[in-house]
Order: sequence, then C-alpha cells, then structure tokens
Amino acid sequence: MRLQQLEHEIKNNIILKPSQNHFIETAFVFLMKPLYHILFSILIFSCGNTDKEIEELKPYDGPEQELQNMVLYRSESATTRLKLVTPLLKEFASGNREFPEGIYMEFYNEEGVMTTTLKANEAKYFKEEDHWRGRGDVVIKNIENGQQLNTEELFWKPSEERMFTEKFVKISLPDQVLYGNGLEAKQDFSEYTIKQPEGEFYVDE
Repeated sequence: MRLQQLEHEIKNNIILKPSQNHFIETAFVFLMKPLYHILFSILIFSCGNTDKEIEELKPYDGPEQELQNMVLYRSESATTRLKLVTPLLKEFASGNREFPEGIYMEFYNEEGVMTTTLKANEAKYFKEEDHWRGRGDVVIKNIENGQQLNTEELFWKPSEERMFTEKFVKISLPDQVLYGNGLEAKQDFSEYTIKQPEGEFYVDE
C-alpha cells in the first residue's frame, strides 16, 4: 500500500515537502435574469440539448486540488504536536478534506514526545463541524501504556480533544482484551469508556 511505503520513507528520514495550497474561486454573475431564462429555454428547445448536456451546466462540486505524498505538521509554541502522512489529499472549496488512500497520524505531548498513533484506510475532515472521520481498519496505539484500539469507524474532535464511535471496538491491553460497542476516549487514548461492554479476556503471560 502507498501509505505503508510513505511510513517507511518517513522512518528512513526521507523528507517530503508539501506543495503550496492554491485555491481557485469562481464567481458567476447573472444580469438581466428574465432575459437569461428566455435565452436558456430557446437554447434547450431549439438546439435539442440532452439530459447529459443539461447535467453539465450544474456547478462543479469536486476537489479544488489533489496533492500526493503529503507530510503535514501542526506545531504549538515551536513544538510539533501532530504529524500527518497520506498518499493522496483532496481539498474542496468548502474547506473539507478527503484522504481516500489512507492516513497515518502521530500525536505529541507538550514536550514533543510522541504518545499516540492513528491509522485508517480512508479519512475525511469536515471543516464546518471541525471534526475528522476515519474508516476501515482504524487502529490507535497509545505508546505510553501499551494500549491499542481496533474499530471500523472513528470520529475525532480536536477542539474537544476527544474521539468516539458507535461501532464495535476491541481494546488490547498488556494483560487483557476488551470488547464492546461504542466508545468515548481522550484523543491520546489515555482514558476511555466502552458504552456497551461485551466481555473481557485475560492474556496468559
């Protein structure tokens, strides 16, 4: 997978520089509205436009740009707090972002020490709601306490520093494995609550 190749390159100190963002804004101004509708009707009926041609008149809602092999950083007070690696990033005029080929994230504490990692087969950032959604083999690892979460869908709200899901979850601890449906957790996965626990199994040493 391309995401795994990118992780390998990062571990071997190959630096990938993100391209500069370019946003394209298109504005349509319609003057003399009644005349426009008359001309539009003449165009349809006299030229015999097909449904496909009429469909093409709809506003474009696809990505404004697509960026490949991206490594992005977020810092606070000159300290790295987040690193994001993805093979493909799609940016939309709404501010939404899509990561259709997977995403890998590293979270760091105030001292710049990595505490948690997150992987997902695909992800999306919703600008208006300011939250992320990861789907497909989502894995979170807390490096400090050796815990791992596995689920198929996970939401993350950076402003609240929390993650949650309504899907089935599996939490692997050093000495036991927990199962259940639904979860609320801090974004570093240092604290969590399974909404509907289904069982736990102890691991023999």
